[in-house]
Amino acid sequence: MSGKRPRRVFIETWGCQMNELDSQRMSGQLMQLGILPTQHPDQADLILLNSCSVRDKAEHKVLSRLGEFRSLKREGRELVVGLCGCVAQQVGEGILDRLPELDFVIGPGRIPDLPRALELRRVGERSAFTGFPSETRDTYAFDSVARSESHKGMVTVIEGCDKKCTFCIVPQTRGPERSRRLNQILDEVRYLIDYGFVEIELLGQTINHWRDPETGDDFSVLLDRVARLEGLRRLRFITSFPRDFSDAMIARFTEHKNVCSYLHLPVQSGSDRLLRRMGRGYTRGEYLHLVEKIRRARPDVALSTDLILGFPGETDLDFEETLALVREARFSNVFAFLYSPRPGTAALRLDGEVEKSVAEARLQEVFRVQESIQCELHRQLVGSEQEVLVTGWGRQPGMLAARTSCNRVVHFALSDGDGSIGTLRRVQITDSLSHSLKGEALVS
Repeated sequence: MSGKRPRRVFIETWGCQMNELDSQRMSGQLMQLGILPTQHPDQADLILLNSCSVRDKAEHKVLSRLGEFRSLKREGRELVVGLCGCVAQQVGEGILDRLPELDFVIGPGRIPDLPRALELRRVGERSAFTGFPSETRDTYAFDSVARSESHKGMVTVIEGCDKKCTFCIVPQTRGPERSRRLNQILDEVRYLIDYGFVEIELLGQTINHWRDPETGDDFSVLLDRVARLEGLRRLRFITSFPRDFSDAMIARFTEHKNVCSYLHLPVQSGSDRLLRRMGRGYTRGEYLHLVEKIRRARPDVALSTDLILGFPGETDLDFEETLALVREARFSNVFAFLYSPRPGTAALRLDGEVEKSVAEARLQEVFRVQESIQCELHRQLVGSEQEVLVTGWGRQPGMLAARTSCNRVVHFALSDGDGSIGTLRRVQITDSLSHSLKGEALVS
């Protein structure tokens, strides 16, 4: 990398919030080394591709993008390219033999080793850092994370996953569950509050599996302790595993007004037969009973979910049971995807491949049903007053974009004093669309 000017890094990120936070961690490490971020890859001396391998399409995208940047090196550019994230963990050091232009590989459990990888490259060595520490490192330097937003701070509380869902590659790419200590988490949240962050989002693949490594306290205790921190305006958390969302967790979710009225609760299918084949560990009835308990405790909650369509063996009856669950649960949002075979997962051994055209038709039908439900839920909010967090500018001139506590997007017109990103405003909802709301700012 050239020393004639400040060195620059371009980081491209795919995947979940944890990947976003990992990119912020890497950016912060590099800034401490004097390597500054850029939004333009043609200005970069270092390019990092932070990858996702949950679905085959995402993996192919990052490998295709890697090919584009490799061609820049062939043109004689002085450029270092690193593959990071879940695909890096999945392919390991073997990809260095396949792609001679790739300089290093770093899995999500080895982000602290990024400076070491750069140092090895400086002396001519290509390296691979994969695998997972036995526990979440105490050296997690949260004060060096380059937060990409000024109003929302993401905080990892548990890494990895111990579930054995037959379709999922996360236990391979993120490793076993490793919880951070409660005091570490509280210190990081206090740090973010002191710096003016309005909203905190706690992260984990199975966040409600968090246990303090020292005391054994569970997620209900963590939620309670974080919510009680002075100055915390909004608190979110994602993602919860349905079978393990306890009554104590429901109570803490309900008790604190600064805990947002939004909960992501992936169900994956509405068919008991498919839930068994997926290894989810709960039934359709148990899931709906949990939804009922949560709504009884907190009627204003907005629930979202994940669905997989075209899973091996999915019949028309299985699909109809999934559609019926969507209609009964009335989710505020549904993230639905076609089944994507992933290497090393048990689902590869299952029979009953679903034709792609059939799976795609089912996916579109889910979207059609869900859009009708969302439109109705949004219409019910018209006329209500909502506190929203301003997140940026809307697509139309003079309009701001914001989010409610229940995670709905609201667009409202700019007026004096309303334009600061990261501020909380009161708005009245005036109109509804299928995926967003319109509002008017109220005079405080």
